[in-house]
Amino acid sequence: MVTMQEALNGNSKRSGRILKIDDSHIVIFDDFRNVKLNEKADLVFADPPFGIDFKGNLQTYHRKPDALSYVEVPKEEYPEFIRSLLEWSYNVLKDSGSMWLLSGWNNLRVVLDAVEDVGFIQLNHCIWKYQFGVFTKRRFTTSHYHLLLLVKDEDNYTFNKPEHYAEDVWYIKRLYHHGERTAGNELPDELVEKCIQTSSNKGDLVVDPVLGSGTTMKVCLKLERRCVGIEINPELEKRIKQKLRLNLFRRPQKEPSGE
Repeated sequence: MVTMQEALNGNSKRSGRILKIDDSHIVIFDDFRNVKLNEKADLVFADPPFGIDFKGNLQTYHRKPDALSYVEVPKEEYPEFIRSLLEWSYNVLKDSGSMWLLSGWNNLRVVLDAVEDVGFIQLNHCIWKYQFGVFTKRRFTTSHYHLLLLVKDEDNYTFNKPEHYAEDVWYIKRLYHHGERTAGNELPDELVEKCIQTSSNKGDLVVDPVLGSGTTMKVCLKLERRCVGIEINPELEKRIKQKLRLNLFRRPQKEPSGE
């Protein structure tokens, strides 16, 4: 098995700083397109920006501007961005690897076209149904997201069936942070756990190219998966440290050191 340090040694293009949680869990603050790893991943989990033009203000969507710290992608740049994300993920994965990709409905057509063009096989199109979507006056309230399970080889991938009768509509409560500075749409642990448990095994390498607040890293620590997280916004380091310091399972509750 390639060690995490050996995997990172191959990352000749990386320019960002590294937050090392331990030898098997590392955050790289950089654009994922600048990152190259020597070790192939078993699973990529990605919850990218949705490329929504919020009427001229890309930083605000039912939130106060100073309470939001994620980096949105302008709508006109979204097709190129999502294609780059999928191509990068495809190249990072083992031939037996899988990818979970979240999407809103707004640019779903763009996402699905890119999935096919890159060469992924869509194994499942799941729906995450949550409570209390953003209120709208002249259309139905949106209260769901799309989760695409993608593979490179439909005859060779990991699938640990979560339930005897596993359905593709998941009812999971959404997180809300009233007045807190967040990474935008922070995902509930339950959702991320379901994806990671289904598509990887203990000791596997999980990569999140758009880490955000660090939920994927937190879940990998709990489930004993190795993890490389990549986050373009260095302002989220404090939020990531906060989340992991409070939730380091079977580890001393101290703040991770930055190296």
